[in-house]
Amino acid sequence: MFDLDAHIGLHADALRLRSKRSEMIARNLANADTPGFEARDIDFRQALSSARREGGAVSLTATQSQHLRTGGGAMGDRQLNEAASLYRVPVAPSIDGNTVDVQLEQAAFSENAIRYQTTLHFVNSKLRGLMTALTGQ
Repeated sequence: MFDLDAHIGLHADALRLRSKRSEMIARNLANADTPGFEARDIDFRQALSSARREGGAVSLTATQSQHLRTGGGAMGDRQLNEAASLYRVPVAPSIDGNTVDVQLEQAAFSENAIRYQTTLHFVNSKLRGLMTALTGQ
């Protein structure tokens, strides 16, 4: 029996983590003017290695019934936040206690988006190769 998760492997976990990281960075940007808000980010390498050690993918929580299910991964949002979510150390902290540096967050968001697209390209290539093997074309 063919295991699609094993074929895609690390890339599927990376896509889920990159998606979660995009959400965190977007939350940071949305709260750039909120007094006392502390910016957070994911230690991507640590989270990915944790997901691999746990033997499964990172699962994302569906907050609405219309959301697609991601499969029952070994590491959920709570574990991800505890294991790999870190507070950003501000370069120039603001007087109101907000640690969001908008330029840093925008750069991180752009970099993460590019890496997400790159990983998605790898997944597409693997699936195309699988389709070629199945159809013989």
